[in-house]
Amino acid sequence: MSKHAIKIDVKTQYLQSQSYPDKQHYVFSYTITVHNQSQHNIQLLSREWHIVDADNKVTRVAGEGVVGQKPIINANQSFSYTSGTVLATPIGTMQGHYLMTDHNGEHFNCDIPSFRLAIPNIIH
Repeated sequence: MSKHAIKIDVKTQYLQSQSYPDKQHYVFSYTITVHNQSQHNIQLLSREWHIVDADNKVTRVAGEGVVGQKPIINANQSFSYTSGTVLATPIGTMQGHYLMTDHNGEHFNCDIPSFRLAIPNIIH
């Protein structure tokens, strides 16, 4: 948890129906829930991701907001969204951070710990 009392939960899913393994095209969705466990509202302004596939190819993705929104997350509330990414390998990782602003208008980064993207049963 960050010093601003924010907790990040991530759930991932392999989207087999949108993937083409014979063309090195593996599609994953991820649902992120940002829990604001502080006593003040915060706003998510932007995100930056580092996506690494099994061949160690790194893709950086950055931009304003998430899924077209810059949500204000009220004190003791949560915000969830689902997005996706495509890898050329059946396994990879993502990590990054959100740029947030607090109730005083001060900007801060909220780290998103590394999480795994993998087709089911790839690791025994």
